[in-house]
Amino acid sequence: VRTRVASSLSPWLSECKVGDTHTVAISHGEGRFVASPELIEKLIANGQVATQYVDAEGKPSMDLSVNPNGSVLSIEGITSPDGRVLGKMGHTERYSPFVGKNIYGEKYQPLFANGVKYFK
Repeated sequence: VRTRVASSLSPWLSECKVGDTHTVAISHGEGRFVASPELIEKLIANGQVATQYVDAEGKPSMDLSVNPNGSVLSIEGITSPDGRVLGKMGHTERYSPFVGKNIYGEKYQPLFANGVKYFK
């Protein structure tokens, strides 16, 4: 799937820019992010919506071909209020320069390098 960085306030996303897109492996058919409208507003206001599922133009979408689990507001990842805890659906850890060579898009998402730099 294609994801877009929605907030870079978390140390995990510190080297990313809002709007950066990454192609991330998924392997789930169940589970999705669901929250009340009030909680969604709070997460957005706090910069806790880290990443969203997006289409080829980088726009969040509820289309199942883009947002395969139907997460509310196409949310793929959120953080704790201080940004140190990141929860996301896609499998960034499955990146390798030799995996998915036939899949287009930027596949390297520097979450782990950013985390090591911050927590070191």
